[in-house]
Amino acid sequence: MPPKDTRQFIAALKRTGDLVEVNREVDWDLEVGAIVRRLNESQGPAALFNKVKDYPEGYRILGGPLGTFRRVAVAMGLPPETPTRELRDEFERRMAAPIKPTLIRREDAPCKQNVLTGEDADLFRFPAPMPHDGDGGRYILTWGAVIARDPDTGWVNWGMYRVMVYNFHIITAQHQPFTDHWSIVQKYFARGKPAPVVIAISMDPMSTLMAMTPIPRGVDECEFAGGLLEEPVELVKAELSDIPVPAHAEIIIEAELTSPNFRLIEGPFGEFTGYRSSPRAPRNAYMVKAVTFRNDPILTVSNMGVPVDDGHIGMSLGMGWDIKKRLQGAGVPITDVYMPPEAAGLICVVGVRPLYNGIAAQVGNIIGMAATNIPPHIIVVEDDVDPFNMQEVIHALGTKCHPLRGITIRPREAATPLTPFLSLEERKWAIGPKAIYDCTWPLEWSRETEVPPKVSFENVYAIKEKVLKNWASDGFASPSGL
Repeated sequence: MPPKDTRQFIAALKRTGDLVEVNREVDWDLEVGAIVRRLNESQGPAALFNKVKDYPEGYRILGGPLGTFRRVAVAMGLPPETPTRELRDEFERRMAAPIKPTLIRREDAPCKQNVLTGEDADLFRFPAPMPHDGDGGRYILTWGAVIARDPDTGWVNWGMYRVMVYNFHIITAQHQPFTDHWSIVQKYFARGKPAPVVIAISMDPMSTLMAMTPIPRGVDECEFAGGLLEEPVELVKAELSDIPVPAHAEIIIEAELTSPNFRLIEGPFGEFTGYRSSPRAPRNAYMVKAVTFRNDPILTVSNMGVPVDDGHIGMSLGMGWDIKKRLQGAGVPITDVYMPPEAAGLICVVGVRPLYNGIAAQVGNIIGMAATNIPPHIIVVEDDVDPFNMQEVIHALGTKCHPLRGITIRPREAATPLTPFLSLEERKWAIGPKAIYDCTWPLEWSRETEVPPKVSFENVYAIKEKVLKNWASDGFASPSGL
């Protein structure tokens, strides 16, 4: 069974050998961040820091919870060695069967073990790290959910945004105007009311993954989290609002956005693109009204930067699922979709059956309309190429994409302002180019005389069955992935 909270997940990672416990004292100021960053870049295990400088015994940090596909498999209750494609297939199967959450009693909710309100709701009680050299402050949310409830429909939206501690009772966060979260809080402002918001930290790993996955507007992310868990997510009512919160989260922060004009300095921050691409600037500020937390709380930390880390793994699964659904819904004859985590969500590979001309342009059009606004690089390959096999994809890009007719540039489309290659003006307006790389043979080319045959084991050897029959007895190991 998938773990239903962070503590069960930690126990599962210990059993599979995907976690290292650090028992010496570590400093929240850069040391935690540096260790997690190096683990991410080397595809190492998750790290549980059991002693954090300046904090009581029992206050811990879990770094890089979903930084590898192995750890996603553990979080889904699968064998850690599950191949990436099989993991993705199971992810899609469960996403197709969402389960509605259940509301439990306050006394049964672990997140209510400690309740502090007003001046007692001190954010410095928790070991929020300074993740990178050059960051604007300590970030209490790098891996969790910002939750808001639509005052018109009751829809509860989960989103993932970085949240910086400004002082003991104020947080600042970067929210782009096109996000679902910002559209909800605007409704409160239109009524002349403050917008209640909840920050949920250290939920179960599948719930956290859903906070960063593009879900259709009006649909609760927690229903898809329930599908991934294969049981309902347990929620409990917040202390000061009608927002239901994850009952098994380690830390819940209840806050208010009092005005769209209440802005304080936030950032900069080392982002998922691997660059510090957003400047220090005034951002939306939240007044903290209450915090509730478990005994001996565990703060989850994802230290964004050069791939691969939790965010890249999450984008590969969640955004890949969203794009695949959009293409299938439009009737495009696709074979598969893969977003390689090494590209930080900025490259999407789409496999197609090229049944008609212009299919690559059609793929680009559909992805360009996605609310996610990324990726800016779309590689379209034929059905003889496995989108999950980067060796095959790069070969197709180099040999089948004509530099003139095979590359289409769309100069002005919606873009994430965190994209490093955008100019400051493009980042300001969240507008940038997209490129579609057509790695399919022109349909008008003769398959006998113009399309060159691929020289591979699969394609040019009539004796391949004999070779395969004797492969193991000849002493050869099976190639990776076969």
